[in-house]
Amino acid sequence: MKTSSLIFATVLVAGLVTALADETKTNTPTNATMSTPANTNEVAVITTTEGTMVAEFWPDVAPKTVENFKTLANKGFYDGTCFHRVIKGFMIQGGDPLTKDPAKEDMWGTGGPGYQIKAEFNDRSHTRGVLSMARSNNPDSAGSQFFICHGNPTFLDHQYTTFGKLIKGDDVLEKIGTTPTHPQDRPDKRMGIISIKIVPRDAMK
Repeated sequence: MKTSSLIFATVLVAGLVTALADETKTNTPTNATMSTPANTNEVAVITTTEGTMVAEFWPDVAPKTVENFKTLANKGFYDGTCFHRVIKGFMIQGGDPLTKDPAKEDMWGTGGPGYQIKAEFNDRSHTRGVLSMARSNNPDSAGSQFFICHGNPTFLDHQYTTFGKLIKGDDVLEKIGTTPTHPQDRPDKRMGIISIKIVPRDAMK
């Protein structure tokens, strides 16, 4: 547990705290302005360079988080980004708009949408395939960055907002989660997010 906690602190806290502090100074709103209510009949189709994953949402336990993710996806916010941080057996992290520019690699992990949303900690556990929001030490500091659990980091439960889970594409998660990395947990090969589209669940049948 001590080892896991240390990895967690380095990856999900230290990597985000500077940027989120800067955003707080320059942006008065601390909550996202969402356009549509969460819909349980919609899923996220996450198309990556390694294949496609499909995730269901949990608006019953994290309605504002789901709404925020859908709003960003519908705007094309995530298109062209990448999973910039990968730790085998733990998680793959993405959602930083700065990752669209390879020249800004030193800053990857510090970007966001320009606002923060309130935490919606809940009883859904961090198990393989679960989507959860990255944040700094401030519980209400999540924005756009999210992670998908590659392992079962249940020590994150009730500290990070889980909001969905993969229903297809575990093989793709495995490809990304086991890709070789270099310092700062950066993949050697770009793990690109081509697009994230919100579609009716029935369309995936």
